[in-house]
Formats: sequence, C-alpha cells, structure tokens
Amino acid sequence: MTPERSDQPASPGPKDAVHVVPRMPEPDIAEFASESVIIFDTEGAVHYWNPASEALYGWPALTMIGRGIGHLSTRSENEREHWRMLLQEGTWQGVVSRRTPSGIHIAVDIRQYVRFAQDGTPRDVIEYGRQSLSDGAVPGADWHIPDRLMAASWEIDVSASDALIATIARLRDEAAAEAQLNARYKDLVKAARIVNVNERTMRLVGGNRGRDLMIGQPVSGFWPLESRATLGELIVDAMTGKTEDATYRRQMPSDGILRDPLVTVWRAETHGRIYAAVNGTVDDDRSYVYLRASEARYRKLVHHMPIALWQVDASHMGRIYNDIRASGVTDFGAYLDEHPDLVELAATTVQITDVNRAAVQLLGGASALDLMRPVGYLFTVNRRSLHNVMIGRFNGQANYEEITKVETLDGRVLDVRMSVTYPKVLAELDVTIFSFEDVTERMSMEAEIRQLQADFTHAARISTLGELTTSIAHEINQPLAAIVTNAETSLRWLSRDDPNVEKVKALTARIAASGRRASDIVQHIRGMASKRQPERVATDLNEIVQESLIFIRHEIESQSIGIRTNLARGLPSTMADRIQLQQVVVNLLINSVQAVEAHSAGKREICIDTHRTENGALAFTLRDTGPGIPPDDIDRIFEGFFTTKEAGMGIGLAICQSIIAEHGGSISASNHPGGGAQFRFVIPVEAPDGSA
Repeated sequence: MTPERSDQPASPGPKDAVHVVPRMPEPDIAEFASESVIIFDTEGAVHYWNPASEALYGWPALTMIGRGIGHLSTRSENEREHWRMLLQEGTWQGVVSRRTPSGIHIAVDIRQYVRFAQDGTPRDVIEYGRQSLSDGAVPGADWHIPDRLMAASWEIDVSASDALIATIARLRDEAAAEAQLNARYKDLVKAARIVNVNERTMRLVGGNRGRDLMIGQPVSGFWPLESRATLGELIVDAMTGKTEDATYRRQMPSDGILRDPLVTVWRAETHGRIYAAVNGTVDDDRSYVYLRASEARYRKLVHHMPIALWQVDASHMGRIYNDIRASGVTDFGAYLDEHPDLVELAATTVQITDVNRAAVQLLGGASALDLMRPVGYLFTVNRRSLHNVMIGRFNGQANYEEITKVETLDGRVLDVRMSVTYPKVLAELDVTIFSFEDVTERMSMEAEIRQLQADFTHAARISTLGELTTSIAHEINQPLAAIVTNAETSLRWLSRDDPNVEKVKALTARIAASGRRASDIVQHIRGMASKRQPERVATDLNEIVQESLIFIRHEIESQSIGIRTNLARGLPSTMADRIQLQQVVVNLLINSVQAVEAHSAGKREICIDTHRTENGALAFTLRDTGPGIPPDDIDRIFEGFFTTKEAGMGIGLAICQSIIAEHGGSISASNHPGGGAQFRFVIPVEAPDGSA
C-alpha cells in the first residue's frame, strides 16, 4: 500500500497518514502470539500487525500496514502525553482507547518499547496489548486466536467505475426496480479489480493461485455469485457515504465456503479504493490444521506427479455455455464453426491457475509463473483441439482425450496425448484439469513402423505380382491379340477396290475397346505395384472381388477350377484403401488356387461370398475344396514368416491380417465341415477413426 500524507499539522503523537513502508514481513513467531503485537515507526506508520491484533481490534492487517496507528486513537491529551513519555523513557505501559471498524471504542492494556538505531535515535516501537479487564476481558482467558476470528480481507480498486457508481446512486434515488439495481451491482463487482488480499482470502477462494495471480483479476472471479449484488451495494454505500471512516456491513447467507459470513466494507484513503473484510466460520467441521495438512499432501502429490498437469478456471465460460444452451443450441460443434470468436475468447480469457513441476519441465519454463496465463498458448499449433475441448465441456462429458501438438516456450513442437477432466458439478468455481503426456518419440517410432509395414506390404504385392506373371501376360495378350486381328482385318477391307467403310469403323471401335481393356489391366498392375501412402476412399467390396478375379483368371482356367460367387446386392461402400483391400483378396485367392491345384482328388472349386453382418459390418468369405489346414498349423497361419510351402516366404497371410486390422476389422481361418479351408474377414462400413 502507498498511503497518502495527511494535511493535518504535525503533533507529538502518532499521525493517521504516513510515508510508504515496506511490505509486511513473512509470518514469524509473533503470528502465533496470544497478545496483540504491533510494530510502527516513530511517526506511527504500522509495519507489522499480527493475527491477535486483528482479532482484538477488528481491523485486518491488510488495511493497517502502512497506515497510522493514530487512526484508531481518540487523540486525547493523555495519549499525546504518553507518546512523549514513551520516546523520552523508551517504554510505556497503560490503558488506551482504540476504535474498531464498527466505531465502538475498547479499552486495551498495552506495553510499548522503543527500539533504537545504532546512532541512538528512535527507530520504531513494539507494542503488546490485550483487552483491558476494566473493559470486560476475562482474567486468564485462553488467547488462542482461532481461524474463524480472522477476516478474509480484500483491497479493491473501483476507480474505473465512477460513472457506474454515479448511475447506481441515481437509480437508487429514483427507486429503480430491484432487478435493475442488482444487475448494475453485479456489473460493478465484475469491473472491480483486486489490489491485494490476505492469507485467509487466498486460502478460502484463491485455491492454489496465490496472491500474485489474484492481483489485477476481477473480484467477480472469486466472489460467490449469489452475493455479488450485495457486495456491489456495499461498495456503492462506501463510495457515496458522507463519512470517510464509516463502515457498512451485511450478513449474507452461507455460500459453501463460510457459514453465515459477515461482510464489512469501508473506503480507503487512496481514491477509488475500498477495503472489504469477510468474517465467518469455515463451512467444514474439520479443523483448519487438518485442512492445511490435507491441502499440503494434495499439492505435494500433484507437484511430484510425473505427468504434466494444468489446473484451469473456466467458470465464466460455463456461464456462457449455459446461456447458449438455454437459447436452444444442441449442436455446439456447428455453433463454434459459425462463431470462431468464441474459441478465441476462451483462448484469451480462460485462466491457468496452477501447474506442476512436470508441466514446467515439459514446456521448458523457468518456473510455474511462466505457464500461469490464459490457455491459448497450449493451442497455438492446433486451435482445433481447443474447439474439441469446448465441445466436450458443453456436452457435459466427464473427460476428453486426443493426440495433438503443443509448442514449447523455446519453439519446439511436441506430439502430446492431451487428457481433459471436466468438473463433475457445474459449480461457480469451474476447475478443469488438463494433462499432457509427451508422445513425440512414440509417434516417431509408430511412423517408422508404419513406413516399414508399408514397405513390407509393397514387397508382398511385388512378390504376388511375380507369382501372377503368367496370368498378367495372358490377360494383356488377349486384348493385344484382338487388336492385331482387328487391325489386319481392317487393312484387308481397306485394300479392296470398293472399301467397306462401315466394316472398318466397326473394327476400329473393337480395336479401341481392346486398347482400353489392355490399359485397364496395366492400371490395375501399376496400382498393385505402386509404392504410396495408404488412402482411404469409399470402396465397393464387390468391385474389389471382381477386379481381383481378373488377376488370377488364367490360373483358374488353366487348372480347370470353378469359381462360384454369391455377392450380396446393395452393399454399402466402406472407407478403405482400395489397393490394400485388393491385395488381401488376391492373396487369399492365390492360396486357394494353389491348395486346390495340389489336391487332385474331388471337386475343384472356390466359393466366394459377400454379405452384411447383423451389426452392419461387411463380411467376405472364401472357401476352397483343397486339403484344408493342418490342425497343428491353424493357430499359427497368420504369423509372420510361417509357411508350409517349400518356396514360400510366409508373409502373405501376415500382411493380410495387418491390413484388415488397420481397417478396424478381423480375419480368421478355419476348416470347413464339408472339406477344404475357409477364410473370412469382416470390416466396418466406417473407418476406425469414425469417418463415414
């Protein structure tokens, strides 16, 4: 505090307003003294005011540090004389009269001692005091100062609200409606800013924020909603009152923090500032010592947790969400897309109130204060993540999780798994917990694994194409032979004396059709042979089956193998990588052809079936009439590098399993009761990430 000097003439006694003094020292043994302990300089400026002084006089330390002790005095001639004797003798003991905030004077037995500087001049005065027996004090009473007697003290700046206060005063004179006045009172509390608070205020409403983070913030962010209008009314009373030292008080209903709190407000010496003191018993049956110990254990646990944690106060956004919900909005995601300014409002106003050591280390900060600011910096790389967090809060989810990116304070970008735990009850103090886990290294390794798997899958496709060389050559030779035949016939028709143009046109059309067919075959082969990143598109499973049969048609026909298909009509498309899904079907077909080819006895047939399962997924089943799968091998058939073929690599079925798994499905192998092997895979219509 920076008190202003008084214009009153100098006197030998203490003065009301004095020079600037340093901040009150950290609590020491005097904090626990049963007597009032006050330290003031030779001009009366208070340097120290312990809890017992607050309990005795009713003035919070916040309002007395830097103020003159004479503010509490009657300024009688006797007191002026005792001040002269104190400075002359170095000590004084007697009874003085001191004023409480309510204006009542109490008699106090005090002992004062002067401390001298090295040059022998008086430096300051230490005063010990307790209520005088002549004023009703009980002899030998226990002077332990319980926490309930300590006021939660505030210094509040309302200097920017002079016009609003004047408006409210006018509305009062005009006997405006209570609802109108209450709305203005709440506006006043919202505009008021915190200048300073004492320890009890921080303990009761500041959570883990601390004084430095409360200073400068709106009072409304820490004051219970149901009593804001009352505080606003008291502020107006104090700022418009005729008497400078007058106090205004109001008993308020229990607010979940204090039981039956009593709020006292008075005007400070500095223009535009007021003091507020809130007295009341903590609304909890446990002792203050127990609560402090519990809080200390909690903070220690959170501080040393290996995962980075942020505590966030989004209380004002909760009120905005309630208003939006009341207006009938149900699709909050669409609402945010139409109102992106709301995301920016959250980014710049939702305050981080506490972080642990792991959070500071993760983002490369020097201390927790580097991270104690609005949450926007956590979403500079990916603003969409904040958008998603807000949707989860609006929808009343218990938690939300996603992989996102965050930028450190030194400019690095990390991959993190962000988990958000929302408050269970929509309370005025809306505490949300963010946890960030650095997964940068894991994401890099997973990317490398995916790339290795893609290379492996590509190698398997090339190997498959190698096995299909004869079929591919046969498929291409057919349209090429047709092209040659039709071209030679066209030449013969053109070499006649009377060329048949119509015949040539028809033959030319056949040549074009055969060319397109050859081109399609080449495109299919090129697709199978290409090395590219997987691409999920809407894919028709039946088309995949038909295209795959083209690749192995020559093998089927040359081995006199019958193909029987039962492809369900009207199947929905699935979000899949077309080439990868085709690779699975081709691999399964090749295995079946080779199995039937090696099994000379009985019917030579492959049956293919597609249908939709009861839960809406797509199913593909392939059954052959080969010898089936040896019972000892059936559990290992999808293992990498396991094969029963002399020249096999044992990667085909393993690749099939990994592709189907990536598509969110499953694949199985079994022996059919009627003979032969049966393979079946099931894939969802939607992609694993939920996209349609």
